[in-house]
Amino acid sequence: MDKNYTFEKFEEELEEGYQIYYTYVRNRYLLFKTSENCYTQKLLSIHEKNPLPVTEMLTRKRVKEMFPFMEKIEYKVRED
Repeated sequence: MDKNYTFEKFEEELEEGYQIYYTYVRNRYLLFKTSENCYTQKLLSIHEKNPLPVTEMLTRKRVKEMFPFMEKIEYKVRED
């Protein structure tokens, strides 16, 4: 990840309505802002031997904790 890419920039993109795709602990996820201090994370890669929840609600604090470990970050405009 680019060292100039900060959590504040990441959070600003979520606030503007972007959907963020990223890899975290070998799994691919989609993250978007649901409401104030609330984000929805959807699991995109499914590994049968390591079942994880398909959809989770995350707080801003949890997203900030995960941010340094996110890889292959991509974002798209949210279409809803």
